[in-house]
Amino acid sequence: MSDDPKKKLRKFVVFLSCLAVLSFVAPLVARVGARQAPDPDGPKAQKLYWFIPDGMRAEPVVFNVFKWAREGKLPHIKRMMEEGAYGYCIPNFPSHTPVNFATLLTGAYPKTHGVADGPMHVEGRTLDGVAVTGFSSVARKVPAIWTTLEEAGKSVVLLSIPGSTPPELDEGFTIRGRWGGWGADFHAINFQSRGDLSARRKQGRSVRMFFMGPELTRYIEVRPAAGWSGAPRSSSPPLEAQMTGWGAAIFVYFYDTRDDGKVRYDRVVFSLDKKIHLADLAQGQWTPWLPIVLRSQDQDVASHVKIKIIALDMDDAQQGGFFRIRCVYNNLNRLIVKPSFVADELIAGAGPMVDFVDNFPAQLVYYPEDKKTFLEEAQMSWEWHRHAARFILETYRPDVFIQDPYTPNQMLTSRWWLGFIDPLSARYHEVSEEQRQALWEEVLKMYQEIDAVLGEYLRRADPSTLVVLSSDHGAAPLEQYVNLNNLFAKEGLLVFSVNQETGEPVIDWERSRVIFLKMDNIYIHSRGLSGPWKRDSGPAYEILRRRVIKILEKMRDEHGRKPLAKVVRWEDAEGFWDLPPDRVGDLVVANAPGFGWNEEMSQDKAVFSVPLVTGYKQAIVAQTTQAMWTPFVIVGPGVKKNYALKKPIKMVDQYPTIMRLLGVKIPGFVEGRVVEEIFE
Repeated sequence: MSDDPKKKLRKFVVFLSCLAVLSFVAPLVARVGARQAPDPDGPKAQKLYWFIPDGMRAEPVVFNVFKWAREGKLPHIKRMMEEGAYGYCIPNFPSHTPVNFATLLTGAYPKTHGVADGPMHVEGRTLDGVAVTGFSSVARKVPAIWTTLEEAGKSVVLLSIPGSTPPELDEGFTIRGRWGGWGADFHAINFQSRGDLSARRKQGRSVRMFFMGPELTRYIEVRPAAGWSGAPRSSSPPLEAQMTGWGAAIFVYFYDTRDDGKVRYDRVVFSLDKKIHLADLAQGQWTPWLPIVLRSQDQDVASHVKIKIIALDMDDAQQGGFFRIRCVYNNLNRLIVKPSFVADELIAGAGPMVDFVDNFPAQLVYYPEDKKTFLEEAQMSWEWHRHAARFILETYRPDVFIQDPYTPNQMLTSRWWLGFIDPLSARYHEVSEEQRQALWEEVLKMYQEIDAVLGEYLRRADPSTLVVLSSDHGAAPLEQYVNLNNLFAKEGLLVFSVNQETGEPVIDWERSRVIFLKMDNIYIHSRGLSGPWKRDSGPAYEILRRRVIKILEKMRDEHGRKPLAKVVRWEDAEGFWDLPPDRVGDLVVANAPGFGWNEEMSQDKAVFSVPLVTGYKQAIVAQTTQAMWTPFVIVGPGVKKNYALKKPIKMVDQYPTIMRLLGVKIPGFVEGRVVEEIFE
């Protein structure tokens, strides 16, 4: 039976109405869809300039970098905000350099990229040494972004990037991959009067690079001067010492210019042979860069040294007197760069390299004069990195340039600043408002130096360039060290003695069943920790592990505060903190903000101590404090302008976002998400 003509007409009218609605809605849906997801055929960046200052804290309360930028204090970051997108980023646990650089540069979690710490231990290797260093490229289980981009046809230059050495680039340039155990790496050394060695004993293992490497402060003897040619006249019998670092000896001649009947040595001459005088200094002065031949791996290395007299108090009131002299060695040479010729070109273009200020652990924290030296050396590092960025971008013109200055971390984890400017610190009220303002000006100056390096990027970026500002972690105030190994010794679980000359501990591994090793691992074995380590199991192991957990949970400081934030068994570390189970201890521990786990041991077995440094970041759960947040600022083709992220992103999200903007295929191991809200 046929439809009624009136019904047919109504259906036709409805059909026309639907067409009209669709013709209006479809373009709207398409536009909404374009905002929700980037157009895969949209504009693509051809170049990437990625600046990753280590330890650059950025959050909306205390270190409000974006507010400072809007006020004109950071003009280049302000420009990036206006022309791009910006917001905050939350690092991965355990919130320190090797883990988060690996995360940034792979877009994967530690369970996938394999870097769980700096010093890592694995089964089959003894615990008294590092089995795998997280700063080495061989520690990563997946390739970094530079490998993928080079395979995509990009030319790449890496400058001071943790995890970049031994070099992985075939055609690109790798310049001093920091702490990767590759090349001739000459760290600065302090030379100090030996005295009664009380200062040496106080330092213990903290005198050594990463607590187990070469000495960063050396205590040397003074004796009557002899064999000098053309030495200045001294009104007191001249003295001498010998500073030997990296295979090179520098002779030191102390003399007294004040003919006043008192013994007061006020000047120092430096020489390599006691004949040719390299420099003549008073306290507080630096030499220019001086040529020197250093020694590494049985090879002579042509280099430079810059010397400062930090303190000089050589009078008859002190037996032997006191001096503190710093030698900063050129961090750049042909053995720490690939290809090697880049070292000579970069030294010619930017000068001898001061990569960063101080060392780890910090050495410029013990005397009041150290602070001025810190600031001077920090300025040298910023000037070098700024000149190096300009030279590299203009001379080599890479498609990809990634650079990491370490100085922000060194400032915010040093003695002199963070504890007195962050209101959450217990030391905040130890200084006056006037003093705090002066400290803030010094910190702001450091942020302005970060901004100045970015200015070099922006001036040389063309319309196809993606410019990115990131960091690996922030820094929180540190009030107390928690000396876990002293705690375990008190409980009879760790046995050690102390070298009476150096203050360094000597561990009895066979009689020890529990030990804390940096930065967040506790190793447990019911039958002792000697020999090649193998993960324990069985009833005795579980009983001991439960005992250690209870000890940690019961621990309180004198104010009743609990330093433990979380303890996780090794088999739960992957699910809880995305850590690789084969590279963590039997327990993984996180400390509450304000506390810091400390590996060092002392004769008195004190569990809590007040450190000289006032900032810290290791083993803090970043989700518990904004102090660990970092900036993420990005500008270039395909990025929205003047766009503030709605909420902080994860560190794994930066890599896939950058790769999408570059139009390069994202590898299958990447676990981060593309931050689609920033796309035009």
